[in-house]
Formats: sequence, C-alpha cells, structure tokens
Amino acid sequence: MARVCTVCGKGPMTGNHVSHANNRRKRRWFPNLQTVRVMVDGAPRRTQVCTQCMKSGKVVKAQKVVVAAVSA
Repeated sequence: MARVCTVCGKGPMTGNHVSHANNRRKRRWFPNLQTVRVMVDGAPRRTQVCTQCMKSGKVVKAQKVVVAAVSA
C-alpha cells in the first residue's frame, strides 16, 4: 500500500540529510498516516488517513459495533 493519505493525497517529501561537515545524502519525510475505519458510501472501510485530515474533520469515522454476549 502506498504511503499516501486517501483524503488529501499527501505523500512522502524528499530532501537531504545535512551533516555537520555539510555532507548531503537523500532522505524522505513521510506523512503521519493512521489506519482508520471511515464511512465510505455508507459502509465502513479501513483507509490510511493523515492526522491533519483527522484533526480538521475531513473524515467521518465509522461507529464501533458492540456485540452483546448471548448466554444460553
């Protein structure tokens, strides 16, 4: 699965590690993705969503289903 938010499309960014001696090597910054149960077309689905989308309210989380224990 790609490291991309399914809501906003945010993905990895690239740049450089820069040492004290100014040596540069490539690195990547990844978005803070969380696997969340989200309502999609009226059905709950697990998707990867960045925390900024969760905080801003762009995501409607699915309700947890509580199953009652049946005693016989």
